[in-house]
Amino acid sequence: MARIVVFNQKGGVGKTTTALNLAALLVRRGSAPLVIDLDPQAHLSAISGVASSDGRDSLYAFYQDTKQLSQLIRASDCGWYIIPAHLDLSKVDTQFGKGPRALQRLNAGITREKLNTERPIVMDACPLLGVLSLNGIFACDRVLIPISADYLAVNGALQIDRTLRALERVLEKPPMRRFVITRFDARRRMSWDIDRKLRERFGAEMCETRIAESVSLAESPAKNRDVFAHAPESRGASDYVALMEELDATGFLN
Repeated sequence: MARIVVFNQKGGVGKTTTALNLAALLVRRGSAPLVIDLDPQAHLSAISGVASSDGRDSLYAFYQDTKQLSQLIRASDCGWYIIPAHLDLSKVDTQFGKGPRALQRLNAGITREKLNTERPIVMDACPLLGVLSLNGIFACDRVLIPISADYLAVNGALQIDRTLRALERVLEKPPMRRFVITRFDARRRMSWDIDRKLRERFGAEMCETRIAESVSLAESPAKNRDVFAHAPESRGASDYVALMEELDATGFLN
């Protein structure tokens, strides 16, 4: 089953929104994915209704060696399973270093506990290139990179590309990558300019689907719901359905 990490070093690009709605679509396809919240802000955990009261019942306990991953899995009201995050995860970078063992920690736990044999895994990485996001990259076989349609995002995408290419030297098998444009506004020339530049640079790794700027996508996380539960007939919902169909057709989900 696929292990997908949703990652961008820049915040505000729709990373958690993309992880949320990807998990929701997998549920609607009859799969109950395991969601791993790697972001100390724990937004996805809160949206899932599984906010951690303290670090002892969150992913942080795994990094402290007090609990196994399987002991931290909780069922969410949304239909998926989740290992929640907590603000204490922000300590991981300073406490555990950046050696090979630290970077492989999550991958080793998933493999050892055989968590990926029956269901896909969706990981929401933090918007920072540190131990937590690198754990997600080392544990995945797919990287989905949301890029918002603004000029700063182009530089961010190039930085991510350099990072992932540098990591290929130490990864056993480089993960499949897909870039998807988010917060796209067809009325703005800037959006089309960015779209063109990214497609020239990344070619087939760019998703044809664009996620449009949408009120429904902005509202749904605030209501602790995915966009399909909040506004199933909205443009945001149809865009994410189109993205899922494209990812499926190109083998990204298999």
